[in-house]
Amino acid sequence: MKTFIISLILIMSSVCSWAQVLDGTWKGTLKAGPQTLTLVLNITKVENKVTLDVVEQGAKDMPTVVNALTADSLNISIPQLTLHYAGKMSGGKLKGIFMQQAFTAPLVFESGSVVANRPQEPKPPYPYATEEVLFWNYPENILLAGTLTYPIGYEEKGKVPVVLMVTGSGQQNRDEELFGHKPFLVIADWLARHGIASLRYDDRGAGASLGDHHLSTTREFCFDASAGIDYLRGRNKFGPIGILGHSEGGAIGYMLASEKKVDFVVSLAGPACKIEDMMVVQINSLAHAQGLADDLVHSPKEAYDFLKGQTGESAWLNYFFQLDMAEYVRKTTCPVLALGGERDLNVPVSINVPALKENLPDNPRNIIKTYPGLSHMFQHNPTGNPLLSATIEETFAEEVLKDISDFINGL
Repeated sequence: MKTFIISLILIMSSVCSWAQVLDGTWKGTLKAGPQTLTLVLNITKVENKVTLDVVEQGAKDMPTVVNALTADSLNISIPQLTLHYAGKMSGGKLKGIFMQQAFTAPLVFESGSVVANRPQEPKPPYPYATEEVLFWNYPENILLAGTLTYPIGYEEKGKVPVVLMVTGSGQQNRDEELFGHKPFLVIADWLARHGIASLRYDDRGAGASLGDHHLSTTREFCFDASAGIDYLRGRNKFGPIGILGHSEGGAIGYMLASEKKVDFVVSLAGPACKIEDMMVVQINSLAHAQGLADDLVHSPKEAYDFLKGQTGESAWLNYFFQLDMAEYVRKTTCPVLALGGERDLNVPVSINVPALKENLPDNPRNIIKTYPGLSHMFQHNPTGNPLLSATIEETFAEEVLKDISDFINGL
């Protein structure tokens, strides 16, 4: 699901820095109302180039416009976001003023990068085999690239279960890398250590995959996932083949299951309700988590207009917004593990779980479970605010990992 960060300051900002001593990486902290944002400048003097990372928002390498650059000062902006920063070197630090619309605040950068601690992220050498693979979405002639991970001790005759991993909305690589975390890498590692194979792939237009992500909709992404399922079946070396989808990827899981394409579904916060209704709850929940007292929107139309104002009108938004996932869930007869976090603000369980219970066909193997204290990213998050994800060391809650492997192995 697209994480629409709602903020009085939309810090998709840009800043810049200068010359010789400013070459390299610089970090600063911006206090914006109830939010604290970590900004990182990546400066290459010889190219007169500066990019910005906003750690808490998962934004990386945003380009800036350099308005002025002297021996000890700089002035940069991002016009489309009405962002501006002017700073001057003093005492080994870049000291200046950040502005966006009516918001103004001091902002100081010092030399150094932000190194995140990710204890769950596996490091090679791995105790299992991996294979770099390519597969075609033939109807659209798109080549997709991914990593096939085999379980420890894999023997081809064993016919072990395998899952295709499908990311949430927004263009992501095969690890579903967000906020400095790689949840799909962590999940693949866990599954491999518990007897389950997996294939995770770069979204179209990301990493080594071809295609145009920006002109595509959930339906096209569903075609990509379907091609991945066909590829796994064509290898003829696995047992049950399922889909493990996060957020929009979970919705794609229901779509493929409704077509009898998969043997099981693991839906990680996959929407099962009307998307337009869910967006109203999502937008207001995110706004409240970031300090806004009143609701921002009061109807699906207001929600759509708000999102269009944030991201611009797109084929993806128009298609996704009108989806009613209930029609796909009703046709999902294979076993389903539908998981959600109590503090999920993107796909709130308050609206999603009732839709699942109402529409998911009876199957003794189905499991619908909500985890206390977990966010949309399945991290232990005190408020569920996505802005905290980058500062949380945990990538993916281990109790959820255990439930996933137990469910699949139980089939």
